Amino acid sequence: MKIYFYMNFESFSNCYLVANEETKQALIIDPAKISENIINQIEDYGYTLCAALITHNHSGHTRGLLTLKKIYDIDVFAADPEIVADSTTIIKGDGTLHAAGFDVDFFSLPGHSSDSMVYKIGNVLFTGDTINAGVIGLTTSNYSRILLVAGIKSKILTHSDDTIIMPGHGPMTSVGAEKNFNIDL
Repeated sequence: MKIYFYMNFESFSNCYLVANEETKQALIIDPAKISENIINQIEDYGYTLCAALITHNHSGHTRGLLTLKKIYDIDVFAADPEIVADSTTIIKGDGTLHAAGFDVDFFSLPGHSSDSMVYKIGNVLFTGDTINAGVIGLTTSNYSRILLVAGIKSKILTHSDDTIIMPGHGPMTSVGAEKNFNIDL
């Protein structure tokens, strides 16, 4: 597995291209803005883009989907049916999906938004805005904050300390670092 990182400077959000070197397939997580660099990465390495995984329906994480759909025949996985309407596979709760030759575990983790999903591929968690390095995601109420903290503790911090966290904003971190240094937990 290779992970390519892209930052969308309009919303300072992270986008990840995850490539399967064996199958030459790839998936993209939170395609905020599709740049020439992303397209070149896909095309120059001969990847077949198969899927887009959406952590939550905020434009800083979804804006590039329409562009991707014009270029590639991809499956879109998300918890919110409004993301790309008729071409979205709605996922709910916790489960596993198969994309780009990967078994992708997913689990619902509301709090930042009602449709927040976290994806796990190998030992890497793609957390969207649920948790960033050193802080939890923004919430709109005390109830949402309590719900988010409880979800992080039960669904993220239960992974091994060396599990990598690739957040929706900011630098990557690890489960161990968040257990020891996250000021919100």
